[in-house]
Amino acid sequence: MDIYQVIKEPCITEKATLQKEGFNQVTFKVHKRANKVEIRRAVETLFKTKVLEVRTMNIRGKRRRMGRNVGKKSDWKKAIVRLAPGENIEVFEGM
Repeated sequence: MDIYQVIKEPCITEKATLQKEGFNQVTFKVHKRANKVEIRRAVETLFKTKVLEVRTMNIRGKRRRMGRNVGKKSDWKKAIVRLAPGENIEVFEGM
């Protein structure tokens, strides 16, 4: 898989911000079929950082009502990447 298809977007939430500040961990939304090795390689080449650990989880889409119709948001995959001490990603700085 191409490294530009592996990482979709950064996940910027309150919990992700606390993890960034306290534990040097960064959270991304990734391709559903990407594995830990591909995610590690993509982060290291795109952001020029050293990755220590990658944790992944599949998030189920929530059911939503639109009027009287019931819909469902799509499922997605989240990756929490722990960076080496002293490393950082400039995308997340200033948030």
